[in-house]
Amino acid sequence: MKYIGTISLSLLLALSANAAPPAGDTIRITQLGLRPGSRINATPFVNEAVKRCREKPGSVLYFPEGRYDFWPQHAVERDYHESNTTDINPKRLAVFFEGMDGITLDGGGSEFIMHDRIQPVTLDNCSNAVLKNFTVDWDVPLMGQGEVIGIGTDYFDLRIDPAKYPYILENGKLVFVGEGWKSPVTRMMELDVYTGVIQNGDRALGSKWNEYRATEPVPGVVRVRREGGFRRYPKVGNILVLRHGERDHAGIFINESRNVSLSDITIHHTAGLGILCQYAENLDFDNVDVVPNKAKGRYFSGHDDGIHAMGCKGRIRVNDCEWQYLMDDPINIHGTCVRITEVLSPTEVKCRFMESMSVGLRWAVPGDKVGFIDNKTMCTEEENATKSFTKLNEREFILETEKPFSRAIRAGMALENRTWTPDVEIRNCRFLSNRARGLLISTPGKVVVENNFFASSGSAILIAGDANYWYESGAVRNVLIRGNRFDASCLSSGYQFTEAVISILPEIPEPDPSRPFHRNIRIEDNHFCSADYPILFATSVDGLTFSGNTIERSYDFRPWHPRKAGITVDACRNVTISGNEFIGEVLGRTVSVENMHRREVKIAPGSPYKVVWNKEAARPKLQK
Repeated sequence: MKYIGTISLSLLLALSANAAPPAGDTIRITQLGLRPGSRINATPFVNEAVKRCREKPGSVLYFPEGRYDFWPQHAVERDYHESNTTDINPKRLAVFFEGMDGITLDGGGSEFIMHDRIQPVTLDNCSNAVLKNFTVDWDVPLMGQGEVIGIGTDYFDLRIDPAKYPYILENGKLVFVGEGWKSPVTRMMELDVYTGVIQNGDRALGSKWNEYRATEPVPGVVRVRREGGFRRYPKVGNILVLRHGERDHAGIFINESRNVSLSDITIHHTAGLGILCQYAENLDFDNVDVVPNKAKGRYFSGHDDGIHAMGCKGRIRVNDCEWQYLMDDPINIHGTCVRITEVLSPTEVKCRFMESMSVGLRWAVPGDKVGFIDNKTMCTEEENATKSFTKLNEREFILETEKPFSRAIRAGMALENRTWTPDVEIRNCRFLSNRARGLLISTPGKVVVENNFFASSGSAILIAGDANYWYESGAVRNVLIRGNRFDASCLSSGYQFTEAVISILPEIPEPDPSRPFHRNIRIEDNHFCSADYPILFATSVDGLTFSGNTIERSYDFRPWHPRKAGITVDACRNVTISGNEFIGEVLGRTVSVENMHRREVKIAPGSPYKVVWNKEAARPKLQK
């Protein structure tokens, strides 16, 4: 074309602003009459747009950049049993894709603003899906906060902005109200504005704090008083994050879907878990952040975990992501154990979901491999395969196996699904201050945790697994933790399972030293900047290496941990500690060896660690 002609600047800008993204059939939400910034309920427009996308497989649902508001009115309602989520149904779904192949949701850099209790994005039984380029937040958040402005002998005063966090006092209690809901405060967490760390865990005020009475001396100031005072008081100037409500909707729910990619997404707030992936396969996360909306002055982000993957398989790849001020863990990857309540026949067992936030899961499909676990030793006694899965009710089901199991299988043992277990790569991510730990990992797949920055207030990494409490399954078999930096804020507060910066702590009532639960964990070439004693705690591991790591003393926090050994290994085998370096007056210069034979621990000559043999067990016989 030799002649283009003259295009006015205003027209050029308009064309640029409305340019459709490349690829596939594109359905622009504005084609349906919804304009960004209109504050009109986007939900019915999106329902129509999704219907059109269904008619064109491989299409793109595109939002020109701007603000879009979503209310539950006109939302699709579905019953979902979401793992680690309060089982309240129906779920209300703002953007809902079901049974679609090749769908892309491109937010174009837009803000998706939610109202009331709602699930922003749901993918159910989809494949080759892409979610990208949008931010999720709430207009009226499902959490509150207040600044501590004064302390008395039996009270403290909180300044709460009622415009941002509407509240009432009801029967002497602080109750937050919103768009269609009200809920009383259930937990208070203290955030140190100087260090940026959530301190003292769930014990910001000590025990029995909820016996308080609230009054309002002046508008916007709530006086929280308890007869006899509180066990501890927050500091003036600090922020109290005021938790209330249930975790009843995920931010993004990916259910029974395959090949899903998420990129350039920011989640500022949710009504529950940030991104919940359940029975999904092959997941990629690039530049997906769950962080507070600092522009609105908030000191909280997601209601609970950031990325939570239960019963997934294939690969989970997480790159260049960030989490801050979550009310639980940034990443948690695990399976779900169930308890055998009755042996019905040589090929049938009746099972029960023991954790209330796991009820109703589909758990297994024909062909899935299962492991029978002795819940006392956590040892897998037998393996089999699923022939049929029959749901009896939300709590119970009957599992039929392809071949008979032995008479050793009995009621009280646990059952785990060994097919839905992923390989995991987590690289170049930032685990900033959050209420609990950093990364929780429980999968027998190949795991690489590399070049990340950890500044969690509890343990930076927890490798657990149990069939007695949370029923989160998955003994690890191949874990590499390499080239990461662990900030001094790690282990600055105490939480469940917080035994060290890296805590390997399966819950085993009666550990068998001859049959460790975890295997092959390598912790290499990391930098620990530590203000406290314990760097590594490990129990029931066969093949543990701690080598080439640098431990540097920090004075940013006061030591508090009861463990005084830098490394503790308990009931482990084949432990190697070598090539580690201390910088400064490092605390915890000992290796405490418990319930193990001396020959199971190899310390390289010249090691800065001194070994202390606390409880020496007879060398166990090797098992086949």
